Amino acid sequence: MLILHCPYCDVMAEETDLAPGGEAHLRREATASDDAAFRDYLFQRRNPRGVHFERWRHAFGCGKWFHAARCTQTLEVFGTYSAQVSTPPDDILAKIRSRRPDWKGFE
Repeated sequence: MLILHCPYCDVMAEETDLAPGGEAHLRREATASDDAAFRDYLFQRRNPRGVHFERWRHAFGCGKWFHAARCTQTLEVFGTYSAQVSTPPDDILAKIRSRRPDWKGFE
């Protein structure tokens, strides 16, 4: 079972207490963008095998959204952090690099 730390209420929550929200750190296309760019924003999502950054909501807890960095192969969790940031914290990136030396990095 996947267990994530909610950074807001400081609880280790089981996945049954959480609601997934898809890929984290997506940039919304501007209103002046062309149809292809907006289509890609809406429908083209990465689904990597390995390290992935996701949005989660503590649905049966504080109700707040947060981000999680985890491995989709092993379910190893590298850390969770506030959803109000545009890039993962340096300590989480360092933890990923120490455990996955071949990781290409955050895009």
